[in-house]
Amino acid sequence: MKVLAINSSARKNGNTALLINTVFKELNKEGIETEMIQLAGKIIEPCKACWACSGKKNCIHKNDIFQEIFEKMTQADGIILGSPVYTANISANMQAFLERASVVTDMNQDAKLFHHKVGAAVTAARRGGALNALDAMTHFFLLQEMFIVGSCYWPMAYGQMPGDVKNDEEGLNTMKTLGQNMAYLLKAIQKQVE
Repeated sequence: MKVLAINSSARKNGNTALLINTVFKELNKEGIETEMIQLAGKIIEPCKACWACSGKKNCIHKNDIFQEIFEKMTQADGIILGSPVYTANISANMQAFLERASVVTDMNQDAKLFHHKVGAAVTAARRGGALNALDAMTHFFLLQEMFIVGSCYWPMAYGQMPGDVKNDEEGLNTMKTLGQNMAYLLKAIQKQVE
């Protein structure tokens, strides 16, 4: 089994990456392969509403790395979306990515590209807006008929400067629990399918 994480932070290996890696550690303990794609330094273009993705199962535009990421998402058993809080919501790159991904899946509904996959969202916040960011990412999972993993609290941690989330003990514990719950759900689904 494999879990793919998309980290939309402008900072490579910053707080959002630290949170994702905390989840990954628990998944790896259970033998689940993990990969993180970091969007730092990259730009995801918004959807052009051309509808050319109909029947293609991916966006046709090649001006960024969207196609590559989307293809990996369709192959993964689980998906983690991670974004820091920017202006009480997700980053612009995550917003553009989710809009394009949603249009591709909407234009290819019969393919059920993410049907019954497992999804989890995580966020790092300086102070407020974390629930808005989690909400935006979780709505993507809901629209794809995915199973959403819960934890012992909202999957968020506080931190502004890189590394600050290491001081949020409750936030880190929430990520560990999220990883354990994601591993459990992935294994339960695999057992059901066998």
